[in-house]
Amino acid sequence: MRQLILTSIFTLIALTAFAKNNNVTSLDASRIIIEPKTDAFIKITEQKLPELVLKTITKNFPSAKIDEAFVNDKKHYKLKLSLTDGASGVLYTDENGEWLNQ
Repeated sequence: MRQLILTSIFTLIALTAFAKNNNVTSLDASRIIIEPKTDAFIKITEQKLPELVLKTITKNFPSAKIDEAFVNDKKHYKLKLSLTDGASGVLYTDENGEWLNQ
């Protein structure tokens, strides 16, 4: 009898531990705000790059050539560079010439 009571208690505890909360909330479509994606980059010319960005590139990569430059709404710059040794890559910087991790 004692084992039956203990088994019943453990079963009850196990069942309540895995019970799901089936509360369903509804969404009010009039309160949903969709913001446009602001990190889309737009191609620009090298002449439109801020002076601090150009100084950062020439300081860190003196042999680099800027192949393409892009900017987004946050004033983050995406730069496609190629070096004289044939290496190339993409770097990201803000308008102050600080490197960004993307």
